[in-house]
Amino acid sequence: MSTPRDIHDFIGIGLGPFNLGLACLTEPIDELTGVFLESKPHFEWHAGMFLEGAHLQTPFMSDLVTLADPTSPYSFLQYLKENGRLYSFYIRENFYPLRTEYNDYCRWAAGKLTSIRFSTTVETVEYDDADELYTVRTTTGETFRSRRLVLGTGTPPYIPEACQGLEGDFIHNSRYLPNKEALQKKKTITLVGSGQSAAEIYYDLLSEIDVHGYRLNWVTRSPRFFPLEYTKLTLEMTSPEYVDYFHALPEATRYRLETQQKGLFKGIDGELIDAIFDLLYQKNLGGPVPTRLLTNVSLGSASYENGTYTLGLRQEEQGKDFEIETDGLILATGYKYVTPAFLNPVKDRIRWDGQGRFDVARNYSIDTTGNGIFLQNAGVHTHSITSPDLGMGAYRNAYIIGELLGSEYYPVEKSIAFQEFAV
Repeated sequence: MSTPRDIHDFIGIGLGPFNLGLACLTEPIDELTGVFLESKPHFEWHAGMFLEGAHLQTPFMSDLVTLADPTSPYSFLQYLKENGRLYSFYIRENFYPLRTEYNDYCRWAAGKLTSIRFSTTVETVEYDDADELYTVRTTTGETFRSRRLVLGTGTPPYIPEACQGLEGDFIHNSRYLPNKEALQKKKTITLVGSGQSAAEIYYDLLSEIDVHGYRLNWVTRSPRFFPLEYTKLTLEMTSPEYVDYFHALPEATRYRLETQQKGLFKGIDGELIDAIFDLLYQKNLGGPVPTRLLTNVSLGSASYENGTYTLGLRQEEQGKDFEIETDGLILATGYKYVTPAFLNPVKDRIRWDGQGRFDVARNYSIDTTGNGIFLQNAGVHTHSITSPDLGMGAYRNAYIIGELLGSEYYPVEKSIAFQEFAV
């Protein structure tokens, strides 16, 4: 029998930036007791993509806490102050933190919290109808009990169907830096995919192409290397009003818009696109650069033999099939949410939509009670581009905290946009 002291108000499973932000924002709230369980030994956020100079695509105010509580001791500016870098950041006059800097900031914040349990892997989640409690069991035999759950397990790297089960040493871009040296010893490197990560890797490898002498291919099924749309009226689509509007649309309409809106959060930084062109122009002065950029090209098959990959490709607009051979293969194919297996015992308590994905309520709950299991990220199909946006993390957490408490603790903005989305 559990005593009240053993029962948490909530358990956060997984510790990416969103659940870490929730941990920071709930730390000073005496009325809430929570614990966060993370399988990794320490905080880590896309460490394989800490390329020199790579920065966030959102400003520093999209940190863990500021947009919910500008006075929080866990803000990015407080991190800079404690580390003696606040004036340097001010003089830099750049709102966008470096990616390594953001990761270090998150580790700094995590190190100040008492609610985080690293090296703790969740094995199963069960529900006790009699006590009305969730029981979370870990692989080491520990048991935690709580009234609610907040899922923040993130999205694992996505491997295209053509490459599933493929042999060899191909990598997903999430493991790029640890494998960069081995890749650059190969005669040919092919990068598949588009988006910011692909562009950063292409620029990095292109910069050193004449040093190592490899050939470099960049293949994308997108019709162009499109920039991230970052105009201010478009950014209003990360407003509470747009979430209200989008969430109320019919399911079929939301799924159609999910496909159409990828360029709003999966595009390439415009300055990086220009830098790639300038670098190509510069290197081409000495003769043709051994590189190919292929748009409108999809990957249909892949095989591996004697250290060489053969990629079956199709130029979609022409409807023509062709092949290329490559020694190195990098898949910059993004991330895709997978429902955690530990939820299997409570699947009947979760709402599912017509596509078999979480039916996420406006208040970010996914359970049948509408107030028991909350979801971080993984809700583009219900909450649009605000779901993965770092800048909306603090807003969502303020909203979830209000649901956990039953009353508003951090004021939640309800109307900030100049434009009207609904009739």
